[in-house]
Amino acid sequence: MVVKKKIKKVLVANRGEVATRIIRACKELGIKTVAIYSEVDANGIWVKKADEAYMIPGDPIKAYLNFYKIVDLAKQTRCDAIHPGYGFLAENADFAEYCEKRGLIFIGPKPEHIRLFGDKITSKKVMREVGVPVLPGTVEPIKDIEEAKRIAKEIGFPVIIKAAYGGGGRGMRIVEREEDFESLFKSATSEAEKFFGKGDVFIEKYVKNPRHIEIQVLADKYGNVIHLGERDCSIQRRHQKIIEIAPSPKLNPEVRRELYRIAVKAMFKLGYESAGTLEFLVDENDNFYFIEMNTRLQVEHTITETITGVDIVQRMIRIAEGEKLPFLQEDINFRGYSIEFRINAEDPTKNFAPSPGKITSYYSPGGPGVRIDAAVYKDYIIPPYYDSMIAKLTVWALTWEQTVNRARRALEEFQVRGVPTNLPLLRQIVRDKDFKEGIFDTGYLDRKLPTFKLKHKEENPEDLAVVISAAIAAYHRI
Repeated sequence: MVVKKKIKKVLVANRGEVATRIIRACKELGIKTVAIYSEVDANGIWVKKADEAYMIPGDPIKAYLNFYKIVDLAKQTRCDAIHPGYGFLAENADFAEYCEKRGLIFIGPKPEHIRLFGDKITSKKVMREVGVPVLPGTVEPIKDIEEAKRIAKEIGFPVIIKAAYGGGGRGMRIVEREEDFESLFKSATSEAEKFFGKGDVFIEKYVKNPRHIEIQVLADKYGNVIHLGERDCSIQRRHQKIIEIAPSPKLNPEVRRELYRIAVKAMFKLGYESAGTLEFLVDENDNFYFIEMNTRLQVEHTITETITGVDIVQRMIRIAEGEKLPFLQEDINFRGYSIEFRINAEDPTKNFAPSPGKITSYYSPGGPGVRIDAAVYKDYIIPPYYDSMIAKLTVWALTWEQTVNRARRALEEFQVRGVPTNLPLLRQIVRDKDFKEGIFDTGYLDRKLPTFKLKHKEENPEDLAVVISAAIAAYHRI
């Protein structure tokens, strides 16, 4: 029996644009919000937008990871629930369990599903058992290098080594030749140990330059599961997504329907609840393979919301309250195309090194079909402790061609000065012939980057005027 409980107050256990996004969703539902922030985030927009905000002192990263303190604060401020956003604690099963233990609603999947899909090896075994195709590879964690060599030979090169207990490209190595296996295995396990505390890895067949397609699902506590279509996340750099598209402009319709079918069926069989995203690789012959599932809100949820009209954050809250999904699959209408661009504070001329610092000028685009998710502004100081993404630009139009044209216009309008960003790269991509024709895979950026011209700093008459004025003022003070 499902116990329903109306959520009246939510603690947002995150920072930046996703914290702002959750606060906005709560406000529309008439729910009070509590924000948290580290010492370096005292001037964050989300801090001002929440009904209440509290600083967690100490290390600026640990501030968002100490779930004992966060849960204590939620209890002290009389919250009913906690939304973890993405990153930090979003896929921490211990955190979800502790919330429940302290009588708080965790706005997300059940702890057992977070734990299951947090273990990529076990999750692949389970998904295979419920009829989802997975890549040939190991089904148990590997630490022994000799055993790993033997398995890699059996699979056949190229293979990919992946951290068993983490993601984001960390602990991941592609091995093209047998003679390179030992050194790359050692570097992968060492990196996995450093970032995730465990050096366990698994090995699977490497699919060269596939398309990265993910399926967004929603599931309530009553066994109702629907999909909200697919997103094409093929344009990546170092396994990090930088552009996402919904729907995929070139996906075979039969493959699309089959991906929808198996995603919904698998989640129904597993009794999944809340929002979730199943990620697949689709090869050049339209074979597809499950690679992982994200048991949380995705960065790129905006494009799905744009083409369906479904507010995914609000649905997560309502599901957590015990509410049934208010629509059936046939009620979901897909309309047009949407693209999300991740605006990162990084220097393209220095191998995309993060570029924290002060934003001296900020102008975001607008107009029809343009959405901005950001938590920065003029004079905001980007701290060096967190992910380099400072904003997300989402555009929509009825056709693919119109969407690309709108994206080009919006990216030209988008101005961030004071720190280098990846805006010059994004502007190059939307002008590229292959991108405009919807022809791309995960190897797209590796092929294109050498041909793109990435300016380190855009010319800005305003900046020049400031420099001249300062020089004149200094001269008169002499």
